[in-house]
Amino acid sequence: MPGGRPGSIARGAAAKYFLPMQLPYVSAHQFPLLLAPMAGVSEPPFRQVCRRMGADVVLSEFLSSEAIRRRIRSTLEGAEFEEVERPIGIQIYGADPNAMAEAAGLITEHYRPEFIDINFGCPVKKVVQRNGGSGCLRDLDLVSRIVRAVVGATHLPVTVKARSGWSDDQRDPVGIALRMQDAGARAFTLHARTRTQMFSGTADWDEIARVAEALAIPVIGNGDVTTADDLVRMRDHTGCAGIMIGRGAFGNPWLFRDGRALLDGRAPPPPPAPAERFRVALEHARLALRLQGDSRKTVVEFRKHLGWYTRGVAGASALRQRLFQIESIAEAEGIFLEYLEPAAAVA
Repeated sequence: MPGGRPGSIARGAAAKYFLPMQLPYVSAHQFPLLLAPMAGVSEPPFRQVCRRMGADVVLSEFLSSEAIRRRIRSTLEGAEFEEVERPIGIQIYGADPNAMAEAAGLITEHYRPEFIDINFGCPVKKVVQRNGGSGCLRDLDLVSRIVRAVVGATHLPVTVKARSGWSDDQRDPVGIALRMQDAGARAFTLHARTRTQMFSGTADWDEIARVAEALAIPVIGNGDVTTADDLVRMRDHTGCAGIMIGRGAFGNPWLFRDGRALLDGRAPPPPPAPAERFRVALEHARLALRLQGDSRKTVVEFRKHLGWYTRGVAGASALRQRLFQIESIAEAEGIFLEYLEPAAAVA
């Protein structure tokens, strides 16, 4: 179970911290649920589905500051969003303070999100090789310069997402977080793993609690949240000001709905039946066709979502094999209808 070293943070002592913390942007709830920035997933269609399901705040995929300053079209398209997605943050990454500042200025002027988020958490090799993402955590002086440069380039709130350190030898979440705060960050999200852990092991929720206690700015918890119960446990265990949901939302945007119910002291609705799962999957797919183009490329890239939406249904493995071969969303709809026909006949 996530939580690191049990007993190292007094549960009652930690819980008092999240109540007075106000995020530097408007959200519908005092304790917000955020959709994490995830490459190839946190695109406009999925962001809109999650907002409808109860996500308070969404973030873009992480975008290269160098590509933004060079006006690379595909990267600039990643900063686009529709009004229904607000409040939204645009996340940028890079290891050059000047490039990061220029990118922040361009995002502020042309896209006008609610805030700009800096990525010091991505563990992907091709990003880290350029010292981006979590690679920056090997040089904390550079981290401070980057945050100050971005803060100085925009009037928007600047927030930061980071891991607990580069490796176990350099694991210092409180020290890292204090540097971010001192450099001008208005909120801090901690994914309580090191870069070398990637996504293995468990996130150390005790580290989130220690950071929340140490900082005067809101701290968002992130890591190993896959159920509505996890959301309540993380809030109560860490005293965080909100929770960022990442991989737990894959094929499961209902996590925002169910989590909000539990956080508000209400019983969550019943789990979605296959028909409901397929309905939302197709709604998501049609959004992808509208926003990303009605093309084979869009369909092929959407196959992964279809696979995620089938998790937990009877015969999911065989169903996924068929869905991973589709060439059109109409084919997916036909497969879903065929799957549901026996149940309809019984009803």
